[in-house]
Amino acid sequence: MNLERPVAPDPYALLPQVPSFELTSTDVAEGEPMAEAHAGGNTSPQLSWSGFPEGTRSFLVNCFDPDAPTPAGFWHWTLVDVPADVTSLPTGAGAQPAPRGVTVLRNDMGTADYTGAAPPPGDRAHRYVFAVHALDVESLGLPEGATATVAAFASLGHVLARATLTPVFAR
Repeated sequence: MNLERPVAPDPYALLPQVPSFELTSTDVAEGEPMAEAHAGGNTSPQLSWSGFPEGTRSFLVNCFDPDAPTPAGFWHWTLVDVPADVTSLPTGAGAQPAPRGVTVLRNDMGTADYTGAAPPPGDRAHRYVFAVHALDVESLGLPEGATATVAAFASLGHVLARATLTPVFAR
């Protein structure tokens, strides 16, 4: 099987441009390989964010692989309605009960948790875009069973700023 494909664009480059803020992690770094714990171990990395705009009323947090060999990429993790006073998630938060008021949507594996990196063996390193979106609403008001794609679409008119951190992983 030939896995050579063009590199997908930055998934946020085609959306309306918004200001950025700081997203950091003690577990992953921009452009650097992720540890196996965040891949097959299905352990979400620690994330912290700061410098988001005044008027932020909630956050949408997600992880997306634009390099997955599908026409739509692969959603690994999505949290919606994260209260504005929550500015970090500990290592392993993706397997723990969500913070108060937060809804964890089903990922593309069909589970409401963090699914680690799992690119096909022999494929190039995939990018895992962890994004925190500062929103101007307390809740996106999503229907039960909403997908990560629905959350991304519903948030479009509400994003005040966005921060991303993109580690990579290959097998």
